[in-house]
Amino acid sequence: MTNTASRQPEPRRAARMAPLATLPVFLKLAGRRVVVVGGDPAAVWKAELLSAAGARVDVFEAAPCDDMMALAADPPGGAITLTGGSWAMADLADAAFAVGSIADDEEAARFRDAARIAGVPVNVIDRPAFCDVQFGGIVNRSPLVIGISTDGAAPVFGQAIRARIEALLPQGLSRWAAAAKRWRKRAEALGLPFRARRRFWEMFSARALAEPSAIPDDPLAVAMEQAALAEAATPAGRIVLVGAGPGDPELLTMKAVRALQSADVIVHDDLVPAAILDVARRESLRIAAGKRGRGPSCRQEDINAMIVRLAREGRHVVRLKAGCPLVFGRAGEEIAAARAAGIPVDVVPGISAAQGAAATLTASLTHRDHARRIQFVTAHGRDGRLPQDLDWAALADPAASTAVYMAGATWHELADRLVAGGLDPATPAVAVASATRPDETVIAATVATLAAALASRDWSGPMVILVGTAFADAARHNALAEPASASVPGPAFS
Repeated sequence: MTNTASRQPEPRRAARMAPLATLPVFLKLAGRRVVVVGGDPAAVWKAELLSAAGARVDVFEAAPCDDMMALAADPPGGAITLTGGSWAMADLADAAFAVGSIADDEEAARFRDAARIAGVPVNVIDRPAFCDVQFGGIVNRSPLVIGISTDGAAPVFGQAIRARIEALLPQGLSRWAAAAKRWRKRAEALGLPFRARRRFWEMFSARALAEPSAIPDDPLAVAMEQAALAEAATPAGRIVLVGAGPGDPELLTMKAVRALQSADVIVHDDLVPAAILDVARRESLRIAAGKRGRGPSCRQEDINAMIVRLAREGRHVVRLKAGCPLVFGRAGEEIAAARAAGIPVDVVPGISAAQGAAATLTASLTHRDHARRIQFVTAHGRDGRLPQDLDWAALADPAASTAVYMAGATWHELADRLVAGGLDPATPAVAVASATRPDETVIAATVATLAAALASRDWSGPMVILVGTAFADAARHNALAEPASASVPGPAFS
């Protein structure tokens, strides 16, 4: 029976911050005094970091190693002074930070306690039990600085993460970060209104990421200021339809991430998982506008009216849809509503459920020997039933791959129509529920046997069914696959 119940879109606050093992902070040390106890290579590296941050470093060690002496002679930033003796309580009195390379537990505890009495944050290198502060991995694009911590659990893992980030961030971003410091003062002096300032920094970020090797000069700042002011003067906001992909946050496009992080309001489907919403700007208003085939759904007319109203209030509205908004996402209706209201509208496509499912199966949607074309079809009409105006001859074409959306409740009827239209009942049919997500389920069978397989298995979430001989290997490699049939052509079955 078709569920005709409807519900209204409902605002939802962003999820609370998940627990943190440690709080990441950035300590301003330029011109301030720091105490380092020890003169071994570990102490040398910390002294170099502290000097690079502009600190005046006093090193307490009777016999510093050669590298420490060379560092003191040529520091990267703040002066490094070798005191030539052991530390005392009084040496911590005016320090901003205290770091020790100390192997002995009793001495490490004495140093920690003395620093705490003096009100000085303390780090004992590679001794978490004696630390108030821990050093993490550093990605240096100063003034853009990224710190990475595993709370001491896996330093090598932290180093691997740092290497990955190093590879992703071009060196040229340091110029853009430096320009940001200069231009922030400029924007403040101009007295730009809030919307213009926000738009300016969105343009800045997009340009920096798109052209990190470019030189951010003052003429560019002027051009972006003028563009931001012009957009801020426009009474209406804008609408962006964004594809969330099948569920894995790593499959979001960079453009989708930028849209989510600049949105004022995110109107999202129920099928968009929390892991995707976690990528979004935390201050954005989230509105659940769920549409489900087997439960109460928001009416499309209400969603259209809401996104237009929000945009007319001057907001940047992201309409976030599972998969790709251009594939059974009702994008056409929402685009038409925005245009009728004179609201600027853009689309950020996403990886479709069919693509996500095929990737899961490591199966190509097309194949020179088995599938010369691919077709997408919905098995769920306006009334919740199987649409009767489908091109059955095309769907029964053995030389095509067919991706069937929203077929969980209507597959049995669709399969009967496909077989009646001439499709071999032994043609592989693979259902993938919650594709690319942690609870993903794959059910492989044939056109004739998939209905029974679906009824016998537990599955949840959005489902797409891939039909065609191109999926023979995927069917065979799944534990529930039927034995190969001689009536199904193709070398994959041999």
